[in-house]
Amino acid sequence: MATQYRSQDAPGYGPCSGFHDGGTGRERHLLPAGLRAPFEARSWREFGYVLLNLPIGIMLFTYAVTMVSLGVGLLVTFFGVPVLAAALAGCRLFGVLERARARRLLGLEVAEPQPLRMKEPGVLAWTGALLKSGTSWRALVYAILHFPWAVFSFSVSLVLWTLGWSLLTYPLWFWVFPMWAGQGGIQLYGDGQHGIYLDNPFEITVTALVGLLFTLATPWIVRALTMVDRVLVHGLLGPSRLSARVVELESDRGVVVDAAAADLRRIERDLHDGAQARLVALAMDLGLAKEKLAEDPQAAARMVDEAHGEVKTALQELRDLARGIHPAVLTDRGLDAALSSVASRCTVPVRVEVDLAERPAAAIEGIAYFTVSELLQNVSKHSGARSASVDVWRVEDRLMLQVEDDGVGNADVSKGSGLAGLAERLDAVDGILVVDSPAGGPTRVTAELPWRR
Repeated sequence: MATQYRSQDAPGYGPCSGFHDGGTGRERHLLPAGLRAPFEARSWREFGYVLLNLPIGIMLFTYAVTMVSLGVGLLVTFFGVPVLAAALAGCRLFGVLERARARRLLGLEVAEPQPLRMKEPGVLAWTGALLKSGTSWRALVYAILHFPWAVFSFSVSLVLWTLGWSLLTYPLWFWVFPMWAGQGGIQLYGDGQHGIYLDNPFEITVTALVGLLFTLATPWIVRALTMVDRVLVHGLLGPSRLSARVVELESDRGVVVDAAAADLRRIERDLHDGAQARLVALAMDLGLAKEKLAEDPQAAARMVDEAHGEVKTALQELRDLARGIHPAVLTDRGLDAALSSVASRCTVPVRVEVDLAERPAAAIEGIAYFTVSELLQNVSKHSGARSASVDVWRVEDRLMLQVEDDGVGNADVSKGSGLAGLAERLDAVDGILVVDSPAGGPTRVTAELPWRR
């Protein structure tokens, strides 16, 4: 089955908001989302996040402005630089707390930014690393920008939430006005001589209905406000695109190195256990035949004949090994002919269709060939299919490959099979592998590779 990432930012429903539909794993609710929102745990968590914005924003802003102002003012002395470094270090620490708060209350998963890289230990190296770190300066920008937004979001959310629930519950507490305030109800207008109060049943009902509208709308307004917080946390407190790309490339480089080492070990093993062992046995047989040539020519002839068969077998193994490294037909005639050759060796009939106006780079062409080759091997060994198809085409700057069979399905990349290794190899060159294989079939595996001339 195709695996999809699901964010932890999922609605947190209360225990009485719905029930599970047996057999499907999906939760069905008695009320629509608009009516459930004021009572959902997610809405209250988001409201709590916005309420915490103000005190945290005040602390962040006060700390950042005070420390930076002090550091800039002391730059004329030696103490200005370490004070600035301390300001950035504090902002980084606040960033850790803010990521934890967003993770707990908003369900927002933000990766840790790149740690400080110091060439050597010591206070001076630490100070220099802090001042040169983009993560530190982004945390400082967050501390400054977060404060005005915290004031706005706190004010809007608290006013709307309080107004909505107050008006909605007005029929329960309107008696407070005539008993303790000496007036009929909430005053809408008054000029010293005349006053308009919400004191009759119709006005009280309309007030409650208006409160209901505010109560139903407020969670969605708060959710929209927290989207800005998500952007701020993710954009300023998470890793930058450049650092994330560097980490990805480092990981891809490790995958490529491991794959190359595995290929070298496979070639060495195939040579040692296959062709090399067969050639050693061939040399021994020819030596025995040479000794028997004078005594028993017929036996020697039989041994030479057997050695001839061993030579043919060894040559075939060497051809297969060379084809596994890089087939000559791929170099000479391209993907169409090479994939047709692979398809002819599959245990089921395979339709091959290659629609390319030109050939991609040799490296991409080789990866495409071995991807299809391994997928067809899976079809032969595991699918139980009666037929399969291979389609290759180009979409803008991407080379598309698709292998489909009518087998039993249930192929899964997450099970650590050969598909997982294939996905890692494609990812190492900015490729993508998508597996759609429901139980009972069919199985459709689509691969994308960058197009390079």
